[in-house]
Amino acid sequence: MGKTVRFGVSLDADLLKPFDELSAERGCPSRSEAIRDLIRNALVQQEWEDSAAEVAATLTLVYDHHLSDLAQRVISAQHDAHHLIVTTLHVHLDHRHCLEVLVLRGPGGEVRDLGKRLAAIRGVMFGSLTPATTGEKLC
Repeated sequence: MGKTVRFGVSLDADLLKPFDELSAERGCPSRSEAIRDLIRNALVQQEWEDSAAEVAATLTLVYDHHLSDLAQRVISAQHDAHHLIVTTLHVHLDHRHCLEVLVLRGPGGEVRDLGKRLAAIRGVMFGSLTPATTGEKLC
């Protein structure tokens, strides 16, 4: 961590009130921590704009494993991108439905493409890519 720098922020009271409420709702202990969170989120979003930047993410999928060869197509697509997949978690939600969470790491463009490819497989009921960061560019 670097040296702490103090600076002032001027906000309209009508903007500050909902910000304080949101911060409290999210459990932020102070305005400073809430602002740090916003800055970190903006920096992570900026990382994702560079398709070549090394990023991390989770991909959540829900699908009906009884659909004709769907599970095999999901697994096959994962094997094609094994270099991006750190680990997977497979959960049986009920007799038919599975939830799969993949932890991904690699170039942002490839991670995004894999997320789109897996979510677009016919029979996948839900697919959501959640961007994260390797943390290398954050303090």
